Amino acid sequence: MADSLARHVPPHARLVLGLSGGLDSVVLLHVLVALRDQHPFVLQAVHVHHGLSPHADDWADFCARQCASHAIDLHLHRVRIARDDAAGIEAAARRERQRVFASLDADFLLTAHQQDDQAETLLLQLLRGAGPKGLAAMAELQQRSGWRAAHLRPLLGVRRADLLDYAQRQGLDWVDDESNRDVRYRRNALRLQVMPLLAAHFPGSGATLARAAVLQADAAELLDDLARLDASAAIDGERLDCSVLAGLTLPRARNLLRHFIELRGLPQPSARRLNEALHQLRDARDDARVCVKLGQLDVWRYRGGAYLAPAAPAAVAPVRWNGEASLRVPAAGVQVRMDAVTGAGLRRESLAASEVTLGVRQGGERLRLHPGGPHRSLKNLLQEHAVPPWQRACLPLLWCDGRLAWAESIGFDADLLAGPGEPGVWPRVER
Repeated sequence: MADSLARHVPPHARLVLGLSGGLDSVVLLHVLVALRDQHPFVLQAVHVHHGLSPHADDWADFCARQCASHAIDLHLHRVRIARDDAAGIEAAARRERQRVFASLDADFLLTAHQQDDQAETLLLQLLRGAGPKGLAAMAELQQRSGWRAAHLRPLLGVRRADLLDYAQRQGLDWVDDESNRDVRYRRNALRLQVMPLLAAHFPGSGATLARAAVLQADAAELLDDLARLDASAAIDGERLDCSVLAGLTLPRARNLLRHFIELRGLPQPSARRLNEALHQLRDARDDARVCVKLGQLDVWRYRGGAYLAPAAPAAVAPVRWNGEASLRVPAAGVQVRMDAVTGAGLRRESLAASEVTLGVRQGGERLRLHPGGPHRSLKNLLQEHAVPPWQRACLPLLWCDGRLAWAESIGFDADLLAGPGEPGVWPRVER
């Protein structure tokens, strides 16, 4: 563990230990205290109180006593976890821990994941059908998006049995979470039932699996390097060139599409959905407009490029404007300011005498942009103004007594424009 600190932690860095009170984190606390003199750093601890066990308060008190005995500040965070959370209790608890850890003001957040945890994570990912990035399991040092602190796991090379031996020799106390014995949880089933059987037939299997995770991490890094190389010719801002995608081998194109999704901080879709999107992006006609659902997001093929956008929201009724300076338009997911202007925008007098509503397209809207000109379909105007199709469904619109008066990016109804010197209202979108 000292080697891990020497590699990653500069002198006088601010460290926060994630202290659950279990064997692993108690050992890590004890070792960190012993190392402070030879490797100076500022050490604090954090305990996340999940409230799921009847013993949760006792565990928090135990951690407080441990820290007090070493003159270490402990930050206690109580979180609420719904037992009927759709993601499951394990995932919900992990999500809340991550939220707490992301908020920590420190250089490093240390957790006590060890070699057996790494082996179990590799097997879980393998059984989920993960690729090299998933099979890389846990990195010793990780820079997480949205975290202030870097995530350091200094015990990844240490076996659980060695931690137990150390704790017993040092006379350490720790708490035992009864949920760790519940084999309804997949990780517990692996730890208690599968791993002992593997070790009986394949001695040293834990270390071997952990080593395999390191090899997969190397493979994942090489794939990232290849994706960045391909991206230099294929990705321009929000656009992925479909012709470049079509010119690559299938595995390489798939790797590039994953990279394109990852760059935007979006969750990776299932392999089936990703392959369907890849097929549509590579094989559709050059002028085709394609949309493939990828769970929480859509991938569009538009004018020879691929674009990612959030899935279209469910239909929401328009909202009424009652003279506010600004109002939320839920259907469009935006805030619209109604700026007071003179000689421009929509005539305030006309708006004051009408029912004004804001929402998104319902279909069949028409707009007259020029005095004496025709009322033209909004559909055609959106095409002429090159508004991408994924933006059209959430484009904010304003109606005056049911008559379309304004469409963002398009313009105003010419018959409702304020004349010179007349008070007007100019809607402006805040995203």
